[in-house]
Amino acid sequence: MHPVAFELGSLTIYWYGVLVGIGCLTGLWAASKRGLLEGVHPDRVYDIAWWVLLGTVVGARGMYVLSYWNQDFAGRPWYTLFNIRQGGLVFYGGFLGASAGVLLYAWTRRAPLWQLADILSPSIALGSFFGRLGCLMTGCCYGRACTLPWGIEFPEGHAAHGMRVHPTQIYDSLLNLAVYGVLEWAFRRKRFDGQIFAAWLIIYPMTRSFTELFRGDYPADQLRAGGFTPAQTLSVGILVTGVALYRWLPRRLAGRPGTATAASAQSP
Repeated sequence: MHPVAFELGSLTIYWYGVLVGIGCLTGLWAASKRGLLEGVHPDRVYDIAWWVLLGTVVGARGMYVLSYWNQDFAGRPWYTLFNIRQGGLVFYGGFLGASAGVLLYAWTRRAPLWQLADILSPSIALGSFFGRLGCLMTGCCYGRACTLPWGIEFPEGHAAHGMRVHPTQIYDSLLNLAVYGVLEWAFRRKRFDGQIFAAWLIIYPMTRSFTELFRGDYPADQLRAGGFTPAQTLSVGILVTGVALYRWLPRRLAGRPGTATAASAQSP
């Protein structure tokens, strides 16, 4: 755990922000390359990036504030709501915000929604690979007590209180890297627009729910009946949505010329 990357005079730069930034830039670059495979000009991907980033930040921070209001924000100055340099983002909130951004972009620009969703989806997993490493450096999203050889200990003063815990951030990071590899492979073999997005909606909730089994940082009042975490509860809805889209989209797009191939690509 080393939250501070470096200092520029009185400005402190945190590893969380650095790694999240690297994840965003790497994911954007990868999406621009995938777009070329379908004839989509990189400028269109860069154009949509601002919508995605704004939606991600607003959604991720908004859900964090709602989830941890009593612990982190009640009775504190209002400007603490906007301090995200050291963390304080909820992944699913960011995903929902980013999805809203893509939907608005496609609607206002008359762009192919499901094709864009496919181009962007693998980058969600790639960005999350770096983002979870940022969580590790910050010390958030830590695990339950662990007696296995790869358990980790955080420094004195951390909320784990010196316990050896599961490196849940590393679990999630490596699983996201694997999901990215699967989606990149599937992208080059997709049969209909929206397939890769639907596949992410199915695969990620399963990997996330697995890592949640080892999380130890949730306050007791956030755990649902049976010990389910908020992320596991949301994962059920995300997975069901993915299965529904995977079944519905081929039927909806059947017979439409060029919807699943490069023929549907547009340049800006």
